Amino acid sequence: MVDEAALASYRDNGYLLVKGLIGKDEAATYRQESHDLIGRLNRDWDPTWGSAKELTMGAATELKHCHDVQFYSAAFARLITDPRFTDVAAAIMGTPNVQLHHTKMFVKPPEKGSPFPMHQDHPFFPHTKDSVGAAIFHFDDAPVEKGCVRVVPGSHKNGALQHETEGSYHLPFSEWPLENSVPCEAEAGDVLFFSYHTVHGSGTNTTDEARTTLLVQYRDPEDEPIGDSHSQSLGQGMMLRGIDPSSRALGDR
Repeated sequence: MVDEAALASYRDNGYLLVKGLIGKDEAATYRQESHDLIGRLNRDWDPTWGSAKELTMGAATELKHCHDVQFYSAAFARLITDPRFTDVAAAIMGTPNVQLHHTKMFVKPPEKGSPFPMHQDHPFFPHTKDSVGAAIFHFDDAPVEKGCVRVVPGSHKNGALQHETEGSYHLPFSEWPLENSVPCEAEAGDVLFFSYHTVHGSGTNTTDEARTTLLVQYRDPEDEPIGDSHSQSLGQGMMLRGIDPSSRALGDR
């Protein structure tokens, strides 16, 4: 559980890096699980945003990923319901109940792992109460050179911002340059929590090792989505902690 000082920092800055939430041996196990899953899927589709080329001067990069990882490996189902994680998410939201929105596992390959331009998660799945948060589990070390997540402290206080849609949702490069953000360098086992209003992005992995992370988007179950964007995530509505007081049918999520 995080203390009040950490929660105050989250409220002020819009993000919180929790050091060593899981052990390094655990992180190594999940890293192997992630790479084994990528190997089994053998997918050609690359989810790199078209706008990422603005950050690489047109150079080609690549990204490997998988949505809804808990449906492919029980190890991830155990991780997303682990109280070490869900207790922090509950404390951040100020509710005893934590509901899953979706999961995504990312592997940035060595030397050319794709960056993400600065953006908010809000445009992809807006909600009425803005309780939606993200947690990024680091399964290996993520220094700047590996393309770690970068944030703009306090940006969540601006609410929803206007994004450009060409090449994918992203904020204007002239107003939100990646280099002006704060790098959140992390070690294996660290988890980065942030609001879906927090402006964030990441750089290119230029090292000779992959960068492996799991993104878990969660919400208060009483926070209703606006529209049906991102409604196809198979696990959406799963309770990770507590109960769903809203008693809404799964089809209404």
